[in-house]
Amino acid sequence: MTVRTFSPDNMFQPVPYHHVAVGTGTRHVHVAGQISRDGNANLIATGDLAGQVAQVLRNTARGLEGAGATFADVVRLRFFLTNSTPDMFGEFMAGIESVAEELGLPSPLPPLSAIGVDFLFEPDVLVELEAYAILD
Repeated sequence: MTVRTFSPDNMFQPVPYHHVAVGTGTRHVHVAGQISRDGNANLIATGDLAGQVAQVLRNTARGLEGAGATFADVVRLRFFLTNSTPDMFGEFMAGIESVAEELGLPSPLPPLSAIGVDFLFEPDVLVELEAYAILD
């Protein structure tokens, strides 16, 4: 396995992700700009954060698969959330949980950041995702 994730003792817990990932492979896979659009450019789950989170994870899975990777190879996820507030966390996590089994998401997740932004490129897009993976 090219990626090992863990959370050292005395780091903030509980969180639904590991704090640290170590990648030992030589091929780097970067999947960026994943928004809630399907293969026909239709916006999925307009106004629904959980639905958009689920779709960006599905899109990211397709990108990883195209490079020969899975979420097991991911060393970092970076979410950008529009107009984020602490009360959005439940809906954000519901989106992840709704596709966890379908996509084989590891539990806990690899290290992740959820960054609040004022807006994204398209006005109806609530979330964007970047994933970084390492392969041999």
